[in-house]
Amino acid sequence: MHRTELSLAQLRSSQPLSERASNRSRSPQSEKFQQFMAEGWSKVGSQQDTSPLPVAEYLPARHAAITRHYPGTVLVVPAGTYKTSTADEAYPFRPHSAFVWLTGMGGTFDPDSAIVFYPQPDGSHQAVLYFEPAAGRDSEEFYADSRYGEFWVGARPSTEQIATLTGLTVHPLSALADELQAVVEKPVRVLRGVDADIEALLGTAASEEDREEDRTFEVLLNTARMWKDEWEVSEIRKAVDLTHSCMEEVVRVLPQLPNHPRGERLAEVAFDSFARLHGNGNAFDTIAAAGANATTMHYGENSAPVAADDLLLIDAGAQRESLYGGDITRTFPVSGRFSAVQRRVYDAVVGANEAAFAAAAVPGCLYREVHDAAVRFLAEQLAEWGVLPCSVEEAVSREGQQMRRWMPHGTGHHLGLDTHDCALAPRDVYLDMPLEPGMVFTIEPGLYFRSDDELVPAELRGIGVRVEDDVLVTESGVVRLSADIPRSADAVEAWIQQVQAR
Repeated sequence: MHRTELSLAQLRSSQPLSERASNRSRSPQSEKFQQFMAEGWSKVGSQQDTSPLPVAEYLPARHAAITRHYPGTVLVVPAGTYKTSTADEAYPFRPHSAFVWLTGMGGTFDPDSAIVFYPQPDGSHQAVLYFEPAAGRDSEEFYADSRYGEFWVGARPSTEQIATLTGLTVHPLSALADELQAVVEKPVRVLRGVDADIEALLGTAASEEDREEDRTFEVLLNTARMWKDEWEVSEIRKAVDLTHSCMEEVVRVLPQLPNHPRGERLAEVAFDSFARLHGNGNAFDTIAAAGANATTMHYGENSAPVAADDLLLIDAGAQRESLYGGDITRTFPVSGRFSAVQRRVYDAVVGANEAAFAAAAVPGCLYREVHDAAVRFLAEQLAEWGVLPCSVEEAVSREGQQMRRWMPHGTGHHLGLDTHDCALAPRDVYLDMPLEPGMVFTIEPGLYFRSDDELVPAELRGIGVRVEDDVLVTESGVVRLSADIPRSADAVEAWIQQVQAR
């Protein structure tokens, strides 16, 4: 077969790299074609729903939680833009969580959007959402623009429709540059690292002091989401309920796993496909770990065979279209019954889960104390089994921490738009803050005895168990949002039997 020999001179083309992806096809450029494409379309109404979003009424309070810290300052929060995977292929777009929280938007129409808060004479701020609206069918964008064109990405809503959906003032994206220039003399804070083009509109490179202030702005945008409003709690509840249904699909296929060369993958697909069919998909990549694979914290291969006497650890969460998700872990006996040693480990983990929940229910409980309660319970169990090489006090102390050999991770994290929500919050606001109404977090203790761990009895080696629930703090106490998902060993065995008998 003949092969053309390339020269470096050929590759040193004057065509910019950014334009070369278009070389794979030829776009029609003639005026006749543009005129032809602008004609013959029926006048149909937009298919976009124009009723106000339920979240719209909660946006003013969210805005106030941010703007009150910045009187007289312009605040810029971009949605973000497409990120290239390879060549001209982009990853699926997901707007920045701060943008979603401030606008209620979280769909595929958001790339390159931004919300800007302009300071007003009375000390308040005017929120303006900038959005790329639908182009007319007489424009080249309609048929030739793969970023916004209706032929490529579907019909886009108008600025008027977005205004109705969100209750916000909405301007076309094309107005953003001029309107930012009009307030260039005012102090500006921007969420950096999200959209370089929008940062460029702000002018000269930021000083180190400005960047530090912008970092504080980013931390505020992240930390303010720690207290969920009623609408957010409702969305998380629905995501947890959907996660429950997805877990049932995993239970349903358990008997098939040992007969499949990629049994873990079969469990993963059972969860993921149901989440996609009945929601927005997964809140994060599912962990489906059988046997000794469950002792790897962030196992992600999900491709190993499964033995009939294995435990299967599923750490997964379904996501709503609002982008709020659940995060639940259950550990199932593939056979439908725990062995005696598996049950002993499993019961210890459930006990730690209950101990953490009980600690959270104590008024004034600090977030870190939830973890402390779970780890202490597990240390006491390991001491009873003769596994702990020291006292319980030493094993859980900062100086000792031997328990981290078998429980290496934290017992939970805040949950919301991000699976590890509010992760930028300072230590004194996250770990050292008393639990307050509106906080949603996970409780997920585990025990992990690696196959090569010679400090534990042989019968424990290769067993990994995690049991994770989602918890809401209310005015009257803590509520286990995932209470309906069976958790005790007896309840899990009964659940498996019930689901597989249907």
